[in-house]
Amino acid sequence: MRLNVRIPNTLKDAYNAELKQYKYYLKKEKYNNAWYHLERSHIIGQSYPLEHTYSHWLMLKFGFRQKDTKEVFGQVVRLLVGGWKSFINHVPLGNTGGSNVPPLKTMPIPNDIEKLFEGR
Repeated sequence: MRLNVRIPNTLKDAYNAELKQYKYYLKKEKYNNAWYHLERSHIIGQSYPLEHTYSHWLMLKFGFRQKDTKEVFGQVVRLLVGGWKSFINHVPLGNTGGSNVPPLKTMPIPNDIEKLFEGR
């Protein structure tokens, strides 16, 4: 069994770039764009406990900001189990992390993100 503890630098850079875009659009109140980048950060970081948990934490805060009780509840559940599943490398790859998708559903990975994963 492979334990995931630390995200590789190439993925960390991409993860941080998505979070930067998320924060930019959030500040501009372009919520659809902000959410899009938050989902991408989740896809990139979901195999690593800290990044995975942080993406869900931001999704929880986003849900509160939008007064979206479904999102808030969905993120609380994901926060309870997501990091542990990352640690043991048991995550549904490509899953965007929002409450609008089942938490265990594998989803297609965007091509540009897929290229980041090649060789891992």
